[in-house]
Amino acid sequence: MKAYDEDDGNDEHDTKGADGDAESGTGTGTSTSTSTGTGTGTGARIPLPRASVEDGGRALPEPAPVALEHQVLTSLLGAWALAACSAQEAAAVEEHLGECDACAEEALRLREAVTLLQRPESLDLDPALRTRVLDGCLERRPPRIPVPEWAAPYDAETARLDALLQDFGDAEWHAPVRLRWYEDDGAASRRTTVAGVIAHLLTVDGTVAAALGLDDPLGDIAAPGQAPAARTEAYWRASHCPPTRAERASWRRQTHDIVRTVAFTGDAGGMPVPYGGFELPLRDAMLDRAFECWVHAEDIAEAVDYPYRPPSARHLNGMIDLAARMLPGVLATRRRAGLAAPGDRPHLVAAGEPGRSLRLEIEGSGGGEWLIPLDSPGAVGSSDHEVAHVALDGVEFCRLAAGHVPPAEAAAGQVGDRDAIRDVLFAAAALSRM
Repeated sequence: MKAYDEDDGNDEHDTKGADGDAESGTGTGTSTSTSTGTGTGTGARIPLPRASVEDGGRALPEPAPVALEHQVLTSLLGAWALAACSAQEAAAVEEHLGECDACAEEALRLREAVTLLQRPESLDLDPALRTRVLDGCLERRPPRIPVPEWAAPYDAETARLDALLQDFGDAEWHAPVRLRWYEDDGAASRRTTVAGVIAHLLTVDGTVAAALGLDDPLGDIAAPGQAPAARTEAYWRASHCPPTRAERASWRRQTHDIVRTVAFTGDAGGMPVPYGGFELPLRDAMLDRAFECWVHAEDIAEAVDYPYRPPSARHLNGMIDLAARMLPGVLATRRRAGLAAPGDRPHLVAAGEPGRSLRLEIEGSGGGEWLIPLDSPGAVGSSDHEVAHVALDGVEFCRLAAGHVPPAEAAAGQVGDRDAIRDVLFAAAALSRM
């Protein structure tokens, strides 16, 4: 049986059927199939779906403009200033503002008030964002070969400096930078550019790279020694033109290679790294390079007038600890050179025995206390033999050790033997180099 056929091609049959029903007089003016669907006729027809405006490709009708009274428009000014109106209400308000001076003045006042309520957002990324992202990733999936804790400061500081450099234009790369350090109890400096500073970091980090068996950035360039200044000067002299932004790619690739390689050395880090006149174990050399990277990043940021934060407290503490451990050796070297006083009552002891000491108290971020043996690098600091006490801020002490603050001008609280205090402050400045 065929039912509800819209069009089966039998138009003649359909016509006859309709006439026949009418002639027979059996209907009552309304077909039974219309109401019940069980009559003898062809039945009701199902209408085809209507095409929507969106499906037909025709333009949507424009929304009818909202006609609002003056009082209503005035009450909407606050919501409009906060961008909380609907599109039609905003259009009506803005059209009204072109006609009503009083409402236009009120709207301007409200917009200015809204700007005062909103705190200005910095366009700079949070320096801790990278650390948070990495921590979140590593919590879900720990690294197969984690970076040793003693290499983390170098990894962090090189990443921070690279983030500072990424948006530099040609003008910033050639901005003048003055490298400062302390030498022979006097201030020393060397003028270069931002690109020159990166070349300096590249060559000095190359001592660590070479010790790890990686390529030395000096290559075939002959340097008079392994001292950082000698390597840097040799690299600068061998360049046919002043360093450019191209130094960044070489430096960053080397930092990645160093971090990747030390991850395979384990937690020992005892491999010696030559620095010319002395050596440092790898774990201390990595801390030294992290410290140098931060110091020169501040030099670069100062040259381009950009703020730069100190390292995290944990990393800063490691850098301060390295400087405090190196102070007894520097004191001994200065004493042999006649630059440090032997003291009125030197307390010479055998290696490993407690001796005359100075308490170095570092306040603020990365702070702590260290007992510095004064008379022998092999002695052990002892509170029983404490003859002086010096207190400095953590960042201030690091800038003193970088040669950026003269020892006589260091903001230090001092109690006890003045000669011992002076010797330690000058020894801290003597840790600096180009």
